[in-house]
Amino acid sequence: MAVEAGVDVDNAELLKELRIERHQREDHGRNPGRWLWIGGAAVVLLLLLGGLAQLFFGQHAVTVQTATAVAPSAGGEAGAVLQATGYVTARRRATVSAQITGTLTAVLIEEGDHVQQGQVLARLDDHAWRAALDAARAQAAAAHALVAQYQAQLAQNERDAARQQELAVRGLVPKQAAEQARTLLDGTRAQLAAQQKQVAAADAQAAVAQVNFDYCVVRAPFSGVVTTKDAQVGEILSPLSAGGGFTRTGVGTIVDMDSLEIDVDVNEAYIGRIKPDMPAEAVLDAYPDWKIPAHVVAIVPTADRGKATIKVRVALEKKDARVVPDMGARVSFLEQQPKAAVSVPQGVLVPAAAIVQRNGHSVVFVLDGSRVRQRTVAPATQTYGDLRLLPTAVKPGDSVVVSPPAELKDGSDVQTKKP
Repeated sequence: MAVEAGVDVDNAELLKELRIERHQREDHGRNPGRWLWIGGAAVVLLLLLGGLAQLFFGQHAVTVQTATAVAPSAGGEAGAVLQATGYVTARRRATVSAQITGTLTAVLIEEGDHVQQGQVLARLDDHAWRAALDAARAQAAAAHALVAQYQAQLAQNERDAARQQELAVRGLVPKQAAEQARTLLDGTRAQLAAQQKQVAAADAQAAVAQVNFDYCVVRAPFSGVVTTKDAQVGEILSPLSAGGGFTRTGVGTIVDMDSLEIDVDVNEAYIGRIKPDMPAEAVLDAYPDWKIPAHVVAIVPTADRGKATIKVRVALEKKDARVVPDMGARVSFLEQQPKAAVSVPQGVLVPAAAIVQRNGHSVVFVLDGSRVRQRTVAPATQTYGDLRLLPTAVKPGDSVVVSPPAELKDGSDVQTKKP
């Protein structure tokens, strides 16, 4: 029984420890963790409500139709019969070299230099050629000296023959002496003629040596612009192509800029539309807004079987430093000569419906991302059909709203639709 009483006491103590007193329940109610959880839930709820509001109001963007502002152009262009692409080429282009083989001692050009016909471009080592020239001149001088000697001998023989003939007539000397004098005279005359031929040959050799010596100086064959520099001092220059090594076959390349024209490939199916002297208009890829008057020079009478095209040469009627060889170009072949260009007004053209009144001012709405920006404009008085000229405030390429609704304001969100 004593044991059972002990067990009951222990159970009573355990139950007492598990009992929550009133003051403990009040302290637990005042625990700040519960309020933090309630605050976090409220914040999340507010965020959800804000997202829903943003989603609802964000869908209220104004739907508008836009048009692109374009720069005005000078009208009146002749209709193009055909368009073709090609490249700028030079009819006069030369890789300048020497006509002899030698070592370069001076190179006097750089890329981009303007040179005149006959201007010195480079020099070769001329020591050997100078010695050959001096030797040829010495031989020519010796030949000329022999001619003078034979001429003096001839004059003496002529006098001797005359005296012998006079004495033979008077019978003072035998006729044989007179005949011998005449034979000697004829021999001297023949020697003089042969020596004169030798003089001509010696002079020719001297001229050849002079030409070879002059070849040591490389000159420009025509006026133009140096496009490439292909050799340096110390390299060997030769007119013949070498199998290897450092032998150069040219000093540089010169292009006559006045001979520039455009070669285009025209499909053979349309070549019948092209005629010689036909007016044309060329536009370089590097300068798309620059139209160059041109005309057809010739239609090359051969076709490319691989490309089924025929080459057409087009001459540029205006020369300009901006045109350089190998530029890409587009050529429009015209029915008639284009009219003289008129002055192009400044500004952009927009549809007249894009200009509306706001607070007594003419305004347009320009698309800026997903919003529009209101800009005050002053339209020009002249009209271009359904388009109006805006001298300022709008740039070419800007998208403007056509027929803006009354609720459209500066900064409004918009959605664009196709016209």
